[in-house]
Amino acid sequence: MQAAVVEEKGGPFRMRTVSMPAPRSDEVLVRIVATGVCQTDAHMRNQDYPIPLPMILGHEGAGIVESVGSAVRDVSPGDHVALTFLSCGRCGPCRTAAPAYCAHGFQLLFGGSRLDGSNAYADDGVHGHFFGQSSFAEFALASERNTVRVAKEMPLELVGPLGCGLQTGAGAVLNSLRVNAGESVAVFGTGAVGLAAVMAANIVSAGTIVAVDVNETRLALAAELGATHTINAKTDDLADQLRKIRPGGFDYILEITALPHMLALALELIAPRGVAALLGGAPAGTTANIDMTTLLTGRALRGIMQGDSIPQIFIPKLVELYRSGRFPIDRLVRTYKFADIDQAFADAAQGTVIKPVLMMGD
Repeated sequence: MQAAVVEEKGGPFRMRTVSMPAPRSDEVLVRIVATGVCQTDAHMRNQDYPIPLPMILGHEGAGIVESVGSAVRDVSPGDHVALTFLSCGRCGPCRTAAPAYCAHGFQLLFGGSRLDGSNAYADDGVHGHFFGQSSFAEFALASERNTVRVAKEMPLELVGPLGCGLQTGAGAVLNSLRVNAGESVAVFGTGAVGLAAVMAANIVSAGTIVAVDVNETRLALAAELGATHTINAKTDDLADQLRKIRPGGFDYILEITALPHMLALALELIAPRGVAALLGGAPAGTTANIDMTTLLTGRALRGIMQGDSIPQIFIPKLVELYRSGRFPIDRLVRTYKFADIDQAFADAAQGTVIKPVLMMGD
């Protein structure tokens, strides 16, 4: 099969022919039809987190089940599926319905191998199993635990992004924070994750939804998708504008830019007993200066992974929200040919596309 491989830090993707892996008893082989490009893939290519190279990245895969191992029961050949993050299924967080915080998560997502250390792509001299899928390839080897059946009527180019970015943003609002009607939400950063959060806040009828970015096109789209206010942080005094909108502070602020000063500002501008939530992934070792006294008024600072989702439940819910017209993710997506993967990453970095999706067909 053809796979896009990162061979060196910050380097281009190189198309290589690698052997198509065979599934073990609990694994699923999926023919990839479409796969989203996520900021996490860019972080890994740039070695913002240490991963072994060369590696097949990609973690928002969508496709059709090709074959399954003997122990797999949830999906069958021919099913349309979304691929999402992998968890072990046995640790404390997994057993308490919090698989995004799996005790073995770092190894399963970024280790370049299965949990037992084996690598199905070792004979080809590359690492795989990124997020338990490595979907920048014509086929992906996943686990039953991170393979989610979806309705065949759902376009697969819209399914892939549900596996990470969109479930992260929407899940932060719907699952993690459980925002109620009439409450106030500010979203720092209106890429795919932030716009999913804006749409989710609109779904639950939040009273004030503020979108913050430096890209006017994205801010205009945020307004169309439900934001009641938009602020351009490049041209406006952000703190001043937010205080004018909510003098007493926000119930929730979602920080997605991963900029330290923005995290500190989020904590400063929430109301007593409000929550500042960090969703953005900063390079390992990044620190932020926090005024500790702000926490003494009941303000909370928490991190959120994958929107606290149980993917087998939440991804089908997002599909139904899309099909009902309440979660218009098609407004975020631009498709690219698989061979144009470097262009897709460049466009995402320049902010000219919100959610690039690679299509495996001609």
